[in-house]
Amino acid sequence: MEFPTTKIEADFCVVGGGLAGTCAALAAARRGAKTVLVQDRPVLGGNASSEIRMHVCGALGPNRRETGILEEIQLENLRYNAGSCWPVFDSLLWGLVRKEPNLDLLLDASVCSCETSGSAVKSVRAWQGPTQRWIEVFAPLFADCTGDAVLAPLSGADFRVGREARSEYGESEAPAESDSCTMGSSILFQTMEFETPQEFVPPPWAYDFSAPDRRRWIENRFCDPTRTNMWWIEVGGADDTIANAAAHRDELLRIAYGVWDWIKNKAPDRGRFANFGLEWVGALPGKRESRRYLGDHVLTQGEVQSGGVFPDVVAYGGWKIDNHYPKGFYHDGPGTKYTDCPSPFGIPYRSLYSRNVPNLFCAGRDISCSHVALSAARVMATCALEGQAVGTAAAIAARDRLDARDVGRLRLDELRRALLDDDCMIPGLRRETRGPCAAAELSATAGEGVERLRDGMDRDWDDGPHAWEAPAGSAAEYRFAAETELREARIVFDSNLDRREDDRPLGGNSECSQGRYYRALRDKPRAVPATLVRDFRIDRLCADGTWTREAEVLGNHQRLVRVPLDCRACGVRLVPLSTWGAATARVFAFETT
Repeated sequence: MEFPTTKIEADFCVVGGGLAGTCAALAAARRGAKTVLVQDRPVLGGNASSEIRMHVCGALGPNRRETGILEEIQLENLRYNAGSCWPVFDSLLWGLVRKEPNLDLLLDASVCSCETSGSAVKSVRAWQGPTQRWIEVFAPLFADCTGDAVLAPLSGADFRVGREARSEYGESEAPAESDSCTMGSSILFQTMEFETPQEFVPPPWAYDFSAPDRRRWIENRFCDPTRTNMWWIEVGGADDTIANAAAHRDELLRIAYGVWDWIKNKAPDRGRFANFGLEWVGALPGKRESRRYLGDHVLTQGEVQSGGVFPDVVAYGGWKIDNHYPKGFYHDGPGTKYTDCPSPFGIPYRSLYSRNVPNLFCAGRDISCSHVALSAARVMATCALEGQAVGTAAAIAARDRLDARDVGRLRLDELRRALLDDDCMIPGLRRETRGPCAAAELSATAGEGVERLRDGMDRDWDDGPHAWEAPAGSAAEYRFAAETELREARIVFDSNLDRREDDRPLGGNSECSQGRYYRALRDKPRAVPATLVRDFRIDRLCADGTWTREAEVLGNHQRLVRVPLDCRACGVRLVPLSTWGAATARVFAFETT
């Protein structure tokens, strides 16, 4: 008996269903490309999923939070996952993907091989364990969002592993000589607070860190389970994080249970945690680094630290250079070295595709960058922005039968306009207000800053506010020179890009909105940001001078909202009726097409 093979044809195939791959697939499908998302796990989300449970980190600083599809996901989670349950977050990602008619999701499907035609990828072949079948996906375009760059060795794409020598790119944080070392992998655990003391008896295979020669690896780390997720339980960077992943998992489990034994039974302040017990321990290590593609451009430390000013910026980062030591847990000293860099720094399109496989994109921690630059660009919110840029580029390429490189040469302006329209910030750029609202007369019945609705900056920034702010019930209205056909309204509300879903000190815009890393007795449920407009209506001005209601939306919980209109009008107005708790309504953009 041979196992059956299912063949699928698509415009675009995304391999890897972390946040980068999920955003890439959603972006492409929504812009008309028939897309297949192949994920080797039973859930989406990668390091942010219930299997690994790492909180989403991103750009540091005021108003730097990443928007676009990632913000849509986070707001969806705040609305429907008030208890911050990690498996519920998995299900919400699944639901967002499943509802797209242009998107076919293949879970538990591990890509094992690919077929090439010339230098291009023709198809990928995956084994789906639960259905015991082979699946072959044929497409003119592919994206590798696996983190491990699994398609690179299969397709013959150029890639790199390890640290460059300091002299290669003039990077001060690189070692003197190049090597194969990377950042390692971690297993996380979660704890829960109970009303009564909880005993912990370590299993016999757990490491004992009470001896002085072992205790030093814990005592110079921060061991408060109510203030950190123990990211520093990390191994494998001085080894091969792919080939030896199983051995690393075993080592990490021994360390994790030993660390909890230390906290509960041996630490000087162990009494503080008497009522805490283990709720969950990961079985799948979360990786930081393995293979990296070589694209038309390799992003480096100097470029990150100078702000990433490129002519083809399509995404941005803003995390510090967070360069973990290869020995990880066994390094004598802190687990990482932080080096400041500006927030935001731009990421060029030329780093998001293979330089020698023309139809192969990449997004996530496998993009074309140096080891040092990766330590700033690898966090998941940055990866999600790269994914949305890649998916949007793939939709353009599929429509016009272009390769990945061609989009940058021939369609870069269109790509960046599309990203801005879909609420992705691109450093240094503003959206251009187009359509009937660009030259229309704009006024408001109350509030301040109504002209900000079409200033092209859909967030507050260093130069001040960019929102029209007014009491609920106020109206912002456009009047056209003549009766005009209207198809859609595009609105951007204020979701409070400086919000913190957790009062625990994670730093900058880090958050645990998709799930908590410990549960306390007095945890408060998460909620939709109070600043978001909850209910609103859109009115149109008729030829006889009267206003009539054209659309009404109740219970909105999203930042970017598009409302179908399909009417003719001499004017149009937006009336915010209520918020989720804020005293005034704040709107960054309102225009029609």
